[in-house]
Amino acid sequence: MGPVLVDTHAVLWWLADAPDLSEPARALIADPESIPLVSAASVWEIAIKRALGKLRAPEDLTEAIEAAGFRWLAIEPSHAWAVGSLAEHHRDPFDRLLIAQAAVEELPILTADPAFSDYPVEVRW
Repeated sequence: MGPVLVDTHAVLWWLADAPDLSEPARALIADPESIPLVSAASVWEIAIKRALGKLRAPEDLTEAIEAAGFRWLAIEPSHAWAVGSLAEHHRDPFDRLLIAQAAVEELPILTADPAFSDYPVEVRW
């Protein structure tokens, strides 16, 4: 199976055991042959939106993510630079960084966001 970048909402849904997470997505994350990755951009996004009261997340978010078996994907300069070459299909800066990371690292991305399909990345859901 290999590595897969997990979008922010999917990580939160996994941690909350939310029904919004599709069964194929749930199976992919749980697959022992899969390596689910969480971007530092997702933690940044959650921290900002949590502070603004736009979403709820565990107080010990990073520990909860690690305890759930996810691995980290750091933000590299090449990821940040690649954002500038993306078409303007998606305006959310956090999602644009995730898309750039998936493209640069040649990773599939697990997301329910249909706008990701407008980019040259493999989308799974």
